[in-house]
Amino acid sequence: MANSLLCETTRGVFIISPTPFDDGGAVDRESLDSLVDFYLEAGVNGITVLGILGEAQKLSAVERQDVMTQVIRRVAGRAQVVVGASAPGTDNLVSFGRQAMDRGAAGLMIAPVSGLKTDDQIYGYWARVLEQLGPDVPVCYQDFPQSTNVVTSVAVLNRLIDNFGNLVMLKHEECPGLTKITALRQGTENGDHRRVSILVGNGGLYLPQELRRGADGAMTGFGYPEMLVQVCQKFFAGKVEQAEDLFDTYLPVLRHEQQPGFGLAIRKEILRRRGAIRTATLRHPGPMLTACDHRELDSLLARLNVRLGH
Repeated sequence: MANSLLCETTRGVFIISPTPFDDGGAVDRESLDSLVDFYLEAGVNGITVLGILGEAQKLSAVERQDVMTQVIRRVAGRAQVVVGASAPGTDNLVSFGRQAMDRGAAGLMIAPVSGLKTDDQIYGYWARVLEQLGPDVPVCYQDFPQSTNVVTSVAVLNRLIDNFGNLVMLKHEECPGLTKITALRQGTENGDHRRVSILVGNGGLYLPQELRRGADGAMTGFGYPEMLVQVCQKFFAGKVEQAEDLFDTYLPVLRHEQQPGFGLAIRKEILRRRGAIRTATLRHPGPMLTACDHRELDSLLARLNVRLGH
């Protein structure tokens, strides 16, 4: 599976990886390797790089190429690597996306450009992107209107899914959005539309309910990726209540990490404390934890360790 491409039946946990920086703000290549190892040890099915929480918008074109190449090389076929290819210009998106696939990516994660308002505008944008990428490039549609301000209806999604076989996955991040998952799955179950994989975002904050609605797993980040992995494994093994109980154990930390505009700083600090990366630096502009923030995190993690019996 690790060497295959994304497809309509892909499931599990595809962790959204941050980009580690050193204290001076340069990409920390040693930490990038150790972070990949950390995620693989946690049992993730895939690693997604150069997303919004990977600070891709703060990287140069050369840095994006280098990060993508290094992660794919370090993973070495042990998991699937999805590359964020979103870009304001379609030609640049397609060029970078094809380079990612040539280097061994399993697929591309793409968000629509902001400013698309009508169903026709959204469909037209995606039709052009999917056509230019070609039928052999699997695409994950990042449906994150809180960031892009593009609200994609179920009708448009189904139209794209039915007309473009290379659209194989939805990264579902609309909030609230449980009814969208249900509507998409109902369209598949009654035979009206092709099925695609649905992996959810938002830090996994609603993961148990999303799995019950028909999601195939998560494509998101959390400082404790093993929780996401184990919740999905238990759920797919039919141990639904055990999955939800485990999720509840981590919920206070997960909720704390999901503070809008601040959560990535917390996530990086957790990863630093766990030895996955050397510093918790965000590239400017970005928040930094205060002494009070650190004390709050100390308390939350201490409480989690007690619940885990550590």
